[in-house]
Amino acid sequence: MVDVRFYTIQQAAEVLACDDETVLSWIHSGELAAVNVAKSIQAKRKTWRLAEGELGRFLMARRNPEANQVVAPKPTKRRTPKQYV
Repeated sequence: MVDVRFYTIQQAAEVLACDDETVLSWIHSGELAAVNVAKSIQAKRKTWRLAEGELGRFLMARRNPEANQVVAPKPTKRRTPKQYV
């Protein structure tokens, strides 16, 4: 059996060195995957848990966002030869 550690919003904020509200905004925007473990889906207050692996994935993606994007080479401009009269 695989041991998976889950973090609360407050614990994740400590790991990510940010505010609780920032973690919640990342969850709501879809940047950070979390699971609602509230007793009921209709509960007024959601109880979020974040998997340790998801925090690692999130940190790696934020560490160097340029490395995750494919950059197309810039097209070169062709000069037309000058015509001397």
